[in-house]
Amino acid sequence: MQDWRVSQKILSMKKSAIHEMTRLSKQLDDVAFLSWAKPTSGTPKHINDAAIEAIENNLVGGYSTDQGLPQLREEIVKKLARDNNIEADISEIIVTTGAIEGLASACLSLLDPGDEVILPTPTYSTHARLVQLASAKPVFVPSFENKDFELDIEGIKKAINSKTKAIIYCSPSNPTGAVYSEESLRKLSKIALENNLLVITDEAYEYFIYDDARHFSIGSIPEMRKNAISCFTFTKTYAMTGWRLGYIHADLELIPQIRKAHIPLTICAPVVSQYAAIAALQAPQDCVQKFKEHYLKTRNLMCERLDAMNSVFDYVRPKGSYLMFPRILVDKGREDSTSFCIELLNNAKVSTTPGIAFGPTGEGHLRMSFCVPEDMINKAFDRMEKYFGVK
Repeated sequence: MQDWRVSQKILSMKKSAIHEMTRLSKQLDDVAFLSWAKPTSGTPKHINDAAIEAIENNLVGGYSTDQGLPQLREEIVKKLARDNNIEADISEIIVTTGAIEGLASACLSLLDPGDEVILPTPTYSTHARLVQLASAKPVFVPSFENKDFELDIEGIKKAINSKTKAIIYCSPSNPTGAVYSEESLRKLSKIALENNLLVITDEAYEYFIYDDARHFSIGSIPEMRKNAISCFTFTKTYAMTGWRLGYIHADLELIPQIRKAHIPLTICAPVVSQYAAIAALQAPQDCVQKFKEHYLKTRNLMCERLDAMNSVFDYVRPKGSYLMFPRILVDKGREDSTSFCIELLNNAKVSTTPGIAFGPTGEGHLRMSFCVPEDMINKAFDRMEKYFGVK
């Protein structure tokens, strides 16, 4: 019997498979974790030092303006111009409590009940939940797994109807590691403009790009000025997941409306984190390059270990993020990735994330993270090889 005290939209949401696997994993000892999409390297010292200095100078005891510290927004404007080719003014920036709060503020301020939002799948599960929280409907359009999970532009076109309001995508992708090409994103922008749709981006992994791929921000297209809401974060770039800090850029006419959702959600982003972020942007970016080099090394290691388990998994080599999304080949995992991951956890003590958490086309897959030390990857794959009898 359903609990009358709880809203129907919350009751209709399934429990987060990501957090459920974390809960189950913590009940066991000596687990090899490949399920957490968070850096294990720790926040760089110069960023920590800036936060300590701000605390000691009594700068963090009060609120900032709801849009964020002007000095931080000035640094963000410089970064957007330099790295994203987005020309912005500080009035077009809102500093948010992580990228997720920025995405939530955008969805709550822009979507009405009955609106539809297209999401290329597999997709980050929270994106679909945010659409549901705004009383809108997520519409999933599968991406091409046989083409490195590239966007299905024709499929997106076919999914558009009179109720479609927006498109949300994540590139580099969580969970697949796909990096959408500039060509595809320009085609997507054309569709958005022709149908007067908003495009909301999640660019959390923008700096972690490998091989011949290149990150492209759809917000850099001049014609998309009024149609793009671009969401970014410090959490992945600078290993600051616990600091809860991100930012969005949008057209000046939209910013006051997004602030109407932002303020009741969070008032302002954590002030101590904002001072830390100023230091992160002002300092040389050597730490980001170091993280990228580490992730490239661990990606290559994970690919090597997956190659040796080609009777159990098939995979698309990720060109971005620090995640990959192998397809399960053994019969017992193809139709129920949740049971497969629980079995792997209980019997091999390896924690992964079931693919069904990332939309209907995620079933039959599991997500693995390579933002971990090399010995953790080897430990996990040694155990899986033993469990599946791979020699």
